[in-house]
Amino acid sequence: MLGQKLGLPHVSTGEIFREAMEAGTELGRLARQFIDNGELVPDDVVLGLVDEWLAANSAGDGFIFDGFPRTLGQAELLDVRLGKLRKPLEVVIGLEPSEEMILCRIEGRRVCSKCGANFHLKRLPPKVAGKCDHCGGPLKQRADDTREMVLKRLTVYEEQTRGLLDYYEHQGKLRRIDGDLGVDEMFTEVLKAVQ
Repeated sequence: MLGQKLGLPHVSTGEIFREAMEAGTELGRLARQFIDNGELVPDDVVLGLVDEWLAANSAGDGFIFDGFPRTLGQAELLDVRLGKLRKPLEVVIGLEPSEEMILCRIEGRRVCSKCGANFHLKRLPPKVAGKCDHCGGPLKQRADDTREMVLKRLTVYEEQTRGLLDYYEHQGKLRRIDGDLGVDEMFTEVLKAVQ
């Protein structure tokens, strides 16, 4: 929604990972080993994939990273890379949902296997069960969207992201948003934060 509103590409590192895994690239195969075990992908692999994306897409007015950076090391290296491109991060949005909300959202998430559109069984259901509203493709639950994998990822996330929010807060770029808000309310708050 934010990308559409601002006319900027939305860059999901998760989607970059999935595309690289499906294409069978070297970095994609490395990423798969960690993702399949519910672990965060190491910084060098993540940054390699992001570097490839930046090399192909840095000519525009900007972009919105989603799910990146996730570690202090990634943030520091991203600042260096974006500094060389003269495109420093302007704002960092820290969505802060409760664990209960995270579980609800991820367990109910469904993704179109053709166009990649996201739906949620309760919060954003498709008009026709199991079918994408946009292209009619079948909806699927990602293999890593199970309760067990989510809880494991949350534990790993907490361990590996210590210091990240402090890093951006110290730079004056962090805007914290209540992650339990509804979609429209959250979008309004995020839009205020970036404008």
